Amino acid sequence: MVEQLRIDRVGHRGDGLVEAAHGATFVPRTLARELVEVEADAGHGDRRKLLRIVEASPERITPFCPHFGICGGCAIQHWREDGYRAWKRAIVVETLAQAGIVCDIGEIEDAHGAGRRRVVVHARKSQRGILKVGFAAAGSHDIVPIDYCPILAPGLTGALPAAAAIAETLASINKPLDIQLTATDNGLDVDVRGSGPLDAKANAALAGIAAKHKLARITRHGEIVAQRLPPVIAIGSAQVTLPPGSFLQATSTGEDTLARHVIALCGKSKRIADLFCGIGPFALRLAQTARVAAYDSEAAAITALAKAAQLTKGLKPVKAEARDLFRRPLLPHEFEDIDAVVFDPPRQGAQAQSQQLAKSRVPLVVAISCNVATFARDAKILIEGGYRIGRVRPVDQFRHTPHVELVASFTR
Repeated sequence: MVEQLRIDRVGHRGDGLVEAAHGATFVPRTLARELVEVEADAGHGDRRKLLRIVEASPERITPFCPHFGICGGCAIQHWREDGYRAWKRAIVVETLAQAGIVCDIGEIEDAHGAGRRRVVVHARKSQRGILKVGFAAAGSHDIVPIDYCPILAPGLTGALPAAAAIAETLASINKPLDIQLTATDNGLDVDVRGSGPLDAKANAALAGIAAKHKLARITRHGEIVAQRLPPVIAIGSAQVTLPPGSFLQATSTGEDTLARHVIALCGKSKRIADLFCGIGPFALRLAQTARVAAYDSEAAAITALAKAAQLTKGLKPVKAEARDLFRRPLLPHEFEDIDAVVFDPPRQGAQAQSQQLAKSRVPLVVAISCNVATFARDAKILIEGGYRIGRVRPVDQFRHTPHVELVASFTR
């Protein structure tokens, strides 16, 4: 059934929202005060399919990507910059307020830079046996074939053709593939997931693709298939060889921006613990002026960090240790000689570690988060433990999506 709705506001996931006594209705790609024509979205009781805009908002603009609304990667491309930025900051303001956290919240800082430096391309066969290579469709598991994405950094030029070549080469395996491609200083680093074990013929074919597309490396679930060059990125004055499939901040500008805030907040601290440190985007920069103890559950990341620290002249000592901070958080007595703690956990946050920090005497905690909700939970634990929250700095490196990064300090 076709109906008309007046949009009340844009929700935290980027969809237009109509509020009613029986609950909210969501309409993607719409803005506040727009009158829209919609119909039911099968299988999604509280969502509607947008058919047309009857009365457009004056803040509406033309999306820059022809795939917007079909591909599920971007939620917002149709909103004028000032409205978009205000909405994204409001996500932080409203979430922290709902958690009862009172603090100063800065203006959102753009950190998109040249664009995303890593991307996951999906390859799936349809029921008719047709291979599709691209991104997941909006609101479904279907694949939208993509040969160009305007939000990718120049370093990912050639990533989509390379992914297509890999998918076509492995099509006979008849399994869903996820192909992660990362732009490094030495070329594209590619990790293929979902293929299962490969025979010698398939490995040889992938090696041929690496040569043809000038890829730095191809791995399968972290196992090296072909390597022309070790994929390296610069972190501060260090050169880090990436472990296969390694986590990186989405944009290089995002990493630089977060690191700049972390360094400023740590100030003159001389002994710093970096928790959930990954390959060292903070530890290797902080080590230019402070001794650093770095912890992460990923052993390969810790090995890469330790090696980079050893090979970089001019750094203070860096102790790198593999430790699962979800199951074995650092305890209060382990912070006795620490001036500052930096932690940047995954989206699920750092509840167990925050509970231990709240019992410690560490004078300064610097928290980085990519999830406002789990940040609020962890921040409340620290505040209830006696910490005072400083200014919260929102950072937008996931432009055109609801995701926002945060940096904040907590002091005793």
